[in-house]
Amino acid sequence: MPMIETVNLTKKYGDFVALDNLNLTIDEGTCFGFIGPNGAGKTTTIKILATLLKPTWGEARIDGKVVGYQNSMIRPLIGYVPDFMGAYQDMTVSEYLEFFAACYAVPSSKREKTISEVLTLTDLTHKTQSEVNGLSRGMQQRLAVARVLIHDPKVLLMDEPSSGLDPRARIEMRELLKELRRIGKTILISSHILSELADLCNAVGVIEQGKLVFAGPLSDLMARAKVGRVIQIAVEARAEEAATLLRGVKGVFRVDLVLEEGGKRIDVQLEPNAEIAASELAARLLAQGFRLARLQPEEISLETAFMRLTKGLVS
Repeated sequence: MPMIETVNLTKKYGDFVALDNLNLTIDEGTCFGFIGPNGAGKTTTIKILATLLKPTWGEARIDGKVVGYQNSMIRPLIGYVPDFMGAYQDMTVSEYLEFFAACYAVPSSKREKTISEVLTLTDLTHKTQSEVNGLSRGMQQRLAVARVLIHDPKVLLMDEPSSGLDPRARIEMRELLKELRRIGKTILISSHILSELADLCNAVGVIEQGKLVFAGPLSDLMARAKVGRVIQIAVEARAEEAATLLRGVKGVFRVDLVLEEGGKRIDVQLEPNAEIAASELAARLLAQGFRLARLQPEEISLETAFMRLTKGLVS
């Protein structure tokens, strides 16, 4: 069942088009990674879904309810975590969560138990009496997540939640998000740390200049980014000669020499429908007296797929 939908969603600021007819569907329980260059439209999309911005035209829906027309029904369903939370002077963690529990109309009889549960989930129980503005950046981000969990929303909208965090804090945030995914939350998360999204999300969307380039399962993105298979080969000597030999093989589209620690690697890109096997490339080299140090298919990472799609290398 779709939990988040946009139909021709467009946002203009004067003549500048921040979002250009965005059509997106995110099913219930999905952890959806939203990636794109700075200024691509990620934050604009999230703010519209969070009912903080009005679209110029088009429609956005949360659980079937239309943003801009049913905001009072949408806001109890969502939790919005911006990339940076403001400091609350002289307010302790406990007071901070008590304040937002009241804002979300959590009954006073249930507040203590609810706050205790979200503090446990976000591993902040030991910071209950600490002042918010005295917390580390990582703990403030976890507190921001605790805040939006107070009213048990169905949907979490998270804009760069790992921005500015040190390595340990990023790992802790990732594990927290995995736990939220496990308990069934629908999560839309934007991030520049693509390796973390690959480990966390089961679907991704790529946006560039306000237009959606791709949306779907992570495996489909990886497959689409493979513009023909790439075989990585290392020989013990005479890499340039080996590369010249391979360029003449039928079915080979391109051969590149890549510097790496210990020598040069040969990247052989095959034509999309080439029937040649990696073993045939090895046989050609061995027949000419080359000794192989390595032969393996290229592993497509989320970073590689993103760069290829946003540079227009895949139609």
